[in-house]
Amino acid sequence: MARLAADASVFAAVADPTRRAILELLRDGEQTVSALLEGVHKRAIKATQSAFSQHLAVLRGAGLVRHRKEGRLRFYRVEPAPLEELSMWIHTFDKFWEEKLDNLGRYLDDTHGRPAGA
Repeated sequence: MARLAADASVFAAVADPTRRAILELLRDGEQTVSALLEGVHKRAIKATQSAFSQHLAVLRGAGLVRHRKEGRLRFYRVEPAPLEELSMWIHTFDKFWEEKLDNLGRYLDDTHGRPAGA
């Protein structure tokens, strides 16, 4: 089975809905901090500037985002490698769940008299 290279900080980072929203906003490309904060607020997620800065720090610490400065602006972008590792690890469970769902389907077919494959 594939080993998860990502550490616990990646799991902790993506567990928070505000940080997931930030990552979703960055899917389409680099954005400024103010654009990200506005985008998060449009999703009805309330965060103060201070709390938002802490969310960005957690994402940076987990290696999920990078930033660059241009004058007074700070631009953030997604760092895909940790997300790819997380996705690969999650997909190691695909066969497990397929088997469980197939077994459940057979059980339901047997107990409710439905023909197999219908």
